[in-house]
Amino acid sequence: MNEVSDLTAHTGYWLRMVSNAVSQEFARKVAAEGVTVAEWTFLRALYDAEAMTPSALADRMGMSRGAISKLADRLVDKTLISRDGHANDRRMQTLSLTAAGRDKVPALAALADRNDAEYFGVLGDEERAALGRLLRTLADRRGLKTVPVD
Repeated sequence: MNEVSDLTAHTGYWLRMVSNAVSQEFARKVAAEGVTVAEWTFLRALYDAEAMTPSALADRMGMSRGAISKLADRLVDKTLISRDGHANDRRMQTLSLTAAGRDKVPALAALADRNDAEYFGVLGDEERAALGRLLRTLADRRGLKTVPVD
């Protein structure tokens, strides 16, 4: 008979347990602010830019243009971003935050900061720094570039 490893013997099991807890709690917090986690990451990606084309945003976030378009549609409907056409080329668009969107980003960032503090504040400073370094190393060595949105 083959030996079957226990679920808890896998690092991925523990990583997923913590990730699910952190992500689900954050999703509840941003939902109370009227956005999804994917919409939050979209807004945050636009926050540092005056305006951005959908393709540039897709590249920045590691997402498809179709996914960006769907998120943009939802955020336009919520009046958090605007979609502006180019005067000489109707196919060319830029996306930018509206005043409401620009005001919302710092509040959502504060929620993200508090959520992080709630979950990782139980670690000492050195432990937290070590965990961050290890996770960034894994992401880098595995070539992970896509912004996590779910």
